[in-house]
Amino acid sequence: MAQVPLSEQQFSKLVKEHKNTIYTVCYMFSKDEAEVSDLFEEVLINLWKGYNSFEGRSDLRTWVYRVSLNTCISADRKKRRRKTVPLTMDINLFEDSDEDSRQVQMLRQRIACLQPFDRAIVLLWLENMSYEEIGLVVGISTKNVSVRLYRIKEQLKQMSNK
Repeated sequence: MAQVPLSEQQFSKLVKEHKNTIYTVCYMFSKDEAEVSDLFEEVLINLWKGYNSFEGRSDLRTWVYRVSLNTCISADRKKRRRKTVPLTMDINLFEDSDEDSRQVQMLRQRIACLQPFDRAIVLLWLENMSYEEIGLVVGISTKNVSVRLYRIKEQLKQMSNK
């Protein structure tokens, strides 16, 4: 059965329903607000282009996660291949200095040190997705999700001991 092309209204609704998911994935792959915005736009382009290939075998939310993760992982690989010098400011307008914010920032920095695939798994876990849902998004078994999460948690603990 051929799928009807996505209208702008339908796409706008899809983006409104899943913008937090998309933004969260993009934020996990960049520290720079402008880069997060670029990643977000790239995800939207890929969602628009790929919608007609969405077969409905999984939940739409799962598909959005998968497209978002694949887009960010691909961008991360491209970024690592090319050498760039980021522009920096002497101040960070987005920095909070309370203890909770420092701990969240420290966790975020440790997660950023993980391999992209492991980062994706942690992100989905932090989004309270079940192991089964995580497996569907990243394309591995539920058991493999469990094992990888255990190893990732151990790796994060080791980072805290350094």
